[in-house]
Amino acid sequence: MTPPSRDPVPGGRDTTTSPEISTGYRDGMVEVVTDTFAVSTANQHATDAAVGVLADGGTALDAAVAAQFMLGLTEPQSSGIGGGCYLLHFDAATGNTTAFDGRETAPAAATGTYLTRISDDDPRPPVPDALRSGRSVGVPGAVAALELAHRRFGRIAWADLIAPAIRCAEEGFSVSHRLWASIDDAKTDLARCPEAARHFLDDAGEAKAEGTVLTNPDYARTCELIAEHGADALRTGEIAEAIVERVCRPSDTVTPGLMTLADLAGYQAVECAPLWSTYRGLRLAGTPPSSSGGITVAAILGMLEHHDLGAPPRNGVPAPELVHLVSEVERLAYADRDTFIADGYPLPDMLDRDYLRERAALIDMDRTMGTAEPGLPTNGLAAGRDLPEYGTSQVSVIDAAGNAVSLTTSIEIGFGSFHMVRGFLLNNTLTDFSAEPTDVHGRPVANRVESGKRPRSSMAPTLVFDGPDLRAVVGAPGGAVIIQYVVKILVALIDWGLDAQQAVGAPNFGARNTRVTAVGGEHPLIGEAEDGPARVLIDGLVSRGHRVQLADQPSGAAVLVVRPDGRISGGADPRREGTVGGI
Repeated sequence: MTPPSRDPVPGGRDTTTSPEISTGYRDGMVEVVTDTFAVSTANQHATDAAVGVLADGGTALDAAVAAQFMLGLTEPQSSGIGGGCYLLHFDAATGNTTAFDGRETAPAAATGTYLTRISDDDPRPPVPDALRSGRSVGVPGAVAALELAHRRFGRIAWADLIAPAIRCAEEGFSVSHRLWASIDDAKTDLARCPEAARHFLDDAGEAKAEGTVLTNPDYARTCELIAEHGADALRTGEIAEAIVERVCRPSDTVTPGLMTLADLAGYQAVECAPLWSTYRGLRLAGTPPSSSGGITVAAILGMLEHHDLGAPPRNGVPAPELVHLVSEVERLAYADRDTFIADGYPLPDMLDRDYLRERAALIDMDRTMGTAEPGLPTNGLAAGRDLPEYGTSQVSVIDAAGNAVSLTTSIEIGFGSFHMVRGFLLNNTLTDFSAEPTDVHGRPVANRVESGKRPRSSMAPTLVFDGPDLRAVVGAPGGAVIIQYVVKILVALIDWGLDAQQAVGAPNFGARNTRVTAVGGEHPLIGEAEDGPARVLIDGLVSRGHRVQLADQPSGAAVLVVRPDGRISGGADPRREGTVGGI
């Protein structure tokens, strides 16, 4: 039997299962119950900004906008102006749910080898690597998506929603422990960019100390321009010119990208219908591709629906039979996801009930399959070699009228590309494309880099309905692991009847389509696995052939649940510094 490992990378974390730095687990958190409105975000400043907007009569969408601009300042490592997002909006008056796709796009000049070769004539890879080069930076889309959604569902003036972030940038905020730890973890990469080094590092090249009052006048000026000109401030003018200059800056140590002003000017966010599915008689709204999150979560739940998942875990630790089942189902869903889901490709029939029943029947409850094959005809497509996916942030809101927003937002890896311009960090989201355009047999990879294409995402903002009535707002950061986090939360809410905080705080677990089954070692019940209550879980998985990994999984989820009495139960992830606010 293979014993569990704390982390398969000696001296570091495995970013495929631990996408951002871990800063522990906050014990003793309980649900926050409100009567009128509620918001859960990854950062107290963002929660406060959103609550202020709601208290002034703003809508859920207004609150999400205010939270995002604040997160770009106070949690800059995870999301911001230079990144992208997916957003689900529920309009209580009409009963309609709308999805918005603000995913970044590849420059027009990008080709299938954009991330692996400097040029057709130069086969060397980008330096220092694809993640940290200008090649990783996609055309930002978060502001465009928020502006598009605000035009539909906002009430408070756009500029007024950005004002709290401007004030905070000018007056400063205290560097939190998590921000300090994140800077310290990334200081070598941040030092390569003069703008980032000046903002995040002290004169000795170390992370600015926890408690330091950090101002960002450049961010304030950028936000002022966006407040005045909207998303057009990133499409043309001085900010757009600064983005292109930074991405394409010639350097012997950092390969430049090929982004142009025309790429920025041409960016458009997309408004679309959500992807609908059902689970245990409830209706779930998710985001359609370019994100793979919605359809993969739905496929996993569609297979789990053929099983009784039992009562809530005894002693807070899930049973080995449950973790085995969920992980096997996830392997099957990821096998299809990795092959078929990509921007520009038709949606595969992954949610057909008979198909999901057949897939679920492949599971042996006594032995892991290790890895799964796709179940649909591949039509010549191959699963690509994906680069690791990383960070992100989550905003969940319900306003006084019952409108709701689930916003998942990202600049990809912690601190994105590490390239900073005008007070904000640029994403490295293009590394969500598959590394090569074909596999070793020459078969095309659906998620290959192409001109103007959106890279496949795992972001999975989710809204849950009982008939026409909103029941929950769910979402999580975590790169490719987002899908597993969201599934865990939905199972905890729907199958086990846990409250919002209990669902968020429960141990993380699951698998991509690899032999590794991850169980979040940051959870106190799991971290004491040598002699604690998780021993039965670990032994049960190992006996079924799982390669168990106990790396920390700092998920950062944000959950709101509408209780039967109409009050709102809010939960924030104890693995980060999130909070719930409301009245």
